[in-house]
Amino acid sequence: LPRAQPLPAAPAPPAPDLRDVKGQAAAKRALEIAAAGAHSLLFIGPPGTGKSMLALRLAGILPPMDEDEALASAALQGLAAQGFDARIFGVRPFRAPHHSASSVALVGGGSPPRPGEISLAHGGVLFLDELPEFTRSALEALREPLESGHITISRAARQAAFPARFQLVAAMNPCPCGYLGAFAATGKTCRCTPDGIARYRTRLSGPLLDRIDLQVEVHAVKPEALMAQADGEESAAVALRVAAARQRQMQRQSMPNAALYRSRTQSRRNVTTQSTRTAFGSPSTSGAEKTTPCCSSSTVGWISPARTTCSRRCWPQVDGELSRGTNGVTETANGQRSPIGLQTYEMLPP
Repeated sequence: LPRAQPLPAAPAPPAPDLRDVKGQAAAKRALEIAAAGAHSLLFIGPPGTGKSMLALRLAGILPPMDEDEALASAALQGLAAQGFDARIFGVRPFRAPHHSASSVALVGGGSPPRPGEISLAHGGVLFLDELPEFTRSALEALREPLESGHITISRAARQAAFPARFQLVAAMNPCPCGYLGAFAATGKTCRCTPDGIARYRTRLSGPLLDRIDLQVEVHAVKPEALMAQADGEESAAVALRVAAARQRQMQRQSMPNAALYRSRTQSRRNVTTQSTRTAFGSPSTSGAEKTTPCCSSSTVGWISPARTTCSRRCWPQVDGELSRGTNGVTETANGQRSPIGLQTYEMLPP
């Protein structure tokens, strides 16, 4: 009998092009860096600034999938309720669940266990729009898969493990009303109180934000200034630069830059856990500093000289303006108290 021949692949649906996005040069540059190094990315900005448009175009500039990645992605999508569409074989998946999704919908579950959105996005992009509107349990469930690249679902009757090496892209507003710092471009004034802004932003825990490599502000632009700008660069040209950068990373270290950062961070955390973890008010291993609770509260996490981020991710006011820094306070040997970590965060626009 003649040898069976594979059917010709059907054309994949067209992907959104970066050429449609005008302006926002800094945000597009961050998108290109995230694609080249497989970094997670968070866009922060008012409504209508192009955050979702940029996130939709990330999958189109990623390097092409190899055969192993394509087969793994197809196998995982075949386990989903909607099945696998052969037209998108070899196309990086793009998943964008609604913010009402539960933790089971995101990480997987059921009986028998089925993959969730993070596994269906394996090898592709997981886009979480309106990030603070997700439930706390759903967001915290992403912490371990972002580090390890897989998820293990345990039930009384059985256990299942699914790969979950996805690239997280998220978007959020700077405040509940969304117009903090956008009056000059939109003419709309922020109606939120400082306490309301702080409560809104503390919906995202410090460990989760620590796993998001790039956090970029997307500023509002006046409509007349936006229309006067030329069209953006095409996705095909950006994809060539991304592929070349990824190839250099693989030749240099056999892994993307994001994976290299995770491996080094894990090594540092192991050393920190053994040598520098201290409790409130107890002397640290260095003897020069002692840790004190941030926000002068006994209900939040500890801070050591090796850790400059508060587990509560407080958002203090500095010089009358809201800062994206931490409110960790260190007490030195001479009794002076000073905030730590604030100098690494720029001020939000008034």
